[in-house]
Amino acid sequence: MPAIQLSVNGHSHTLNVDADVPLLWVLRDALQLRGTKFGCGRGICGACTVLVGSAATRSCITTAASVARQPITTIEGLAAAGRHPVQQAWIDEDVPQCGYCQAGQIMTAVALLRTTPNPSDQEIAEAMSGNLCRCGTYLRIRRAVRNAATAANRSASAQADLVARGFSRATKACDDV
Repeated sequence: MPAIQLSVNGHSHTLNVDADVPLLWVLRDALQLRGTKFGCGRGICGACTVLVGSAATRSCITTAASVARQPITTIEGLAAAGRHPVQQAWIDEDVPQCGYCQAGQIMTAVALLRTTPNPSDQEIAEAMSGNLCRCGTYLRIRRAVRNAATAANRSASAQADLVARGFSRATKACDDV
């Protein structure tokens, strides 16, 4: 069993696992990061979504070896104390009911907002369509994504204003999205 080097939430880990072991089980069992959920085991439901680089990736069908040495971000690594702008939008909109799918939903929303900072409702629906919510909170999810985008855009505007007025230390909140 060869050693695999993973970079998860900014920390380097050397693990002795089979090359074909799914990333999901490495995260949950070897690294004790339990925020990423097992849903279907086929990459269909999105509960296991993590970021590899900036791409939303289904960890149940992605082998640990295939993402070696790439930056991996789980729900636990988004922000200290769970205060990433998307997480805050989820709280503000009271999105979760059972909460099981929410980590995957949030990670997919973060990936969307990194590539499309001001998405339309159609773009939100398309990006989020691969994430299933058994509780049916889709309208709240869409509102939360829209609100996170608006908050990030306001923060970016405020940061630009501070820089324009000569302040050297502008806030970094918009970079978190």
